[in-house]
Amino acid sequence: MIFDWFRRRRQAEVRARPFPPAWRELIARNVPLAARLDEAGRAALEGLVAVFLEDKGFEGCGGQVVDDEVRVTIAAQACLFLVGRGPDTDPFPRVRTVLVYPSAWLGHGKRLQPDGTVIEGGGAHLGEAWSGGPVIVAWDDARSGVRDGKDGQNVVLHEFAHALDAEDGPVDGAPRLPSRVRYVAWAGVFSDEYRQLVAAVHADHHTVLDPYGATSPAEFFAVVTETFFEKGEQLKRRHPALYEQLRTYFGQDPAG
Repeated sequence: MIFDWFRRRRQAEVRARPFPPAWRELIARNVPLAARLDEAGRAALEGLVAVFLEDKGFEGCGGQVVDDEVRVTIAAQACLFLVGRGPDTDPFPRVRTVLVYPSAWLGHGKRLQPDGTVIEGGGAHLGEAWSGGPVIVAWDDARSGVRDGKDGQNVVLHEFAHALDAEDGPVDGAPRLPSRVRYVAWAGVFSDEYRQLVAAVHADHHTVLDPYGATSPAEFFAVVTETFFEKGEQLKRRHPALYEQLRTYFGQDPAG
């Protein structure tokens, strides 16, 4: 309790500092999704970004230099999720470190594909999120993904969606929700929509959702989160019940 009090007090002090104009310019240039926010939303985002950058360590991997452009661009994308929660939100308390590679890197082990195929050995990775551990992203994809804010592909949104999912423990496609009623509604909609996507992928049907979402419920949540923020109008039109669950959860309405 005492530690939480000091943490909240320190974060309030960070929010009270003037937001650096150079950071504001970086957000305007590199994170066009932030332009959708109203004045209060932009102020909330800046406070969240300031706390995020104060609390999280950034480490460059594979020769990646971590400068303010890297830090602010990634932090602003991650914190977009949290604007609807209010200005005093503690951003991603279980994430302590963000690792940044210059581009895709080779991983090891097994990878489950949307059609159920398991691929053995290494593969190219654009991002990873470890439960209780770091979030890892490829900088070139993080930068290009957010600049094209309408393609539904954004590695930072995807990996930090996993971090949200992990806030209540298991990464299972159901983030922390405020009540049992909300969990029941969420489970009903997401289970049905996930089954529909799996069937569409197996039938080779086109869908507004990335087929990778059919890999698992956890990946489904990450994929629909990307789609919600980047292709909100299409998601609302084609999957209104899914859109409504996300609108309520994030407290935002990208489709207007």
